[in-house]
Amino acid sequence: MTTEPGARPSARRAADPAPPPPGGILWSVAGDVRALLMLPAALTLQVAHPAVGAGVDEHSVFRTDPWGRGERSLRSVMLWVYGGEAAAAEGRRLRALHRTITGTDAHGHRYHALTPANYAWVHATGFPCYRHALRYLGRRPLTAAQERQLYAEWLQVGRILGIHDRDMPQTVEEFWPYYRKMLAEVVERTAVVEELTDPGQRVPPPDRGPLPVRLVLRALWPVLLPPLAAFRSFVTVGYLPPDARQALGFAWSPAQERGLRRFSRVVRGVVPLLPERLRYLPTARRARARHRAAAR
Repeated sequence: MTTEPGARPSARRAADPAPPPPGGILWSVAGDVRALLMLPAALTLQVAHPAVGAGVDEHSVFRTDPWGRGERSLRSVMLWVYGGEAAAAEGRRLRALHRTITGTDAHGHRYHALTPANYAWVHATGFPCYRHALRYLGRRPLTAAQERQLYAEWLQVGRILGIHDRDMPQTVEEFWPYYRKMLAEVVERTAVVEELTDPGQRVPPPDRGPLPVRLVLRALWPVLLPPLAAFRSFVTVGYLPPDARQALGFAWSPAQERGLRRFSRVVRGVVPLLPERLRYLPTARRARARHRAAAR
């Protein structure tokens, strides 16, 4: 575990917030491969905040290194939930990384990535997006008690990221008025939202994985990219909560909704049948194995 200079490891551990508990909702959901379908909607809702969108537009490498950026982001998210003592260290790393992210948004307003309202919104978006997508991709919708549990676990992740309790609604009942106010008064269809949902988005071929696979993908990429980009746009907009979709001005037809439900039904039926090595992402899979071994 990383400690700050001069700090005693035992004191540092005592001061660090713990990640969500094994056996919780996030422990089950965050590392499941179905989360890969949920995350683009959350990312899109994050960058709908003018300050967040401007920060990503000006400082992120998502255009020039999309695969690397995605891999690093996913690794970070996995650490928040499954990282144990490394979770808090990752939270400190992220805050240090964001200290220099400043600029001016499209409205001429100065922003800083760590302004509490901005940083909290980036984190807050995960809850409504997970909640909504689980209605399609989970075995059954969350009960009211499970929603409260998910929100409590999401607050715990926020503490790992360095978000103070005073900057986030502390209950589900307090969250929804905050969320609706953000949709009504703050979020907008920023330039980055447009890019992330553009079915014609140009993305370079993958630059990770075995060389033979990369070479094949590079050769086939002109054929593969159009349907892949269209599919990514479809699931990104589809798994956005309807009120967020409406706030951002995305049309969504009954035919699209039927298509999303059909696709989700297949995913919901197939993924639970997969062996764990295919169902869970590597960090989650290793953490789950360690937890089982420790429980014996």
